[in-house]
Amino acid sequence: MPYLVCSAMTCVYNNGQYCSKGDIMVGGQEAQNARETCCESFKARTEMGGMNSMGTPSQTIDVGCKACHCQFNENSKCAAGQIGISGASACSCQQTECATFQMKQPER
Repeated sequence: MPYLVCSAMTCVYNNGQYCSKGDIMVGGQEAQNARETCCESFKARTEMGGMNSMGTPSQTIDVGCKACHCQFNENSKCAAGQIGISGASACSCQQTECATFQMKQPER
């Protein structure tokens, strides 16, 4: 499981830049760069009635990945040693991104 650092401080699951959800899904099936990805698991605190973090925060987390063109995507799971989710003032999942995304190199 990757080590996760999340700067989406407005997410209900964020607790000290760690995620308390247990697993997340990175979206962006046809993404060509990080801006075209998102954390589909993001839930704004305002959506949850201002509620703070749910669950126990963890440094490591199971990361599902729909970004087919990312070099770290292995069978729809993130194989990066560390993953960063950005979106410090995000109000929706579309305002977040997987900062770790890197395009796969073409096979030779």
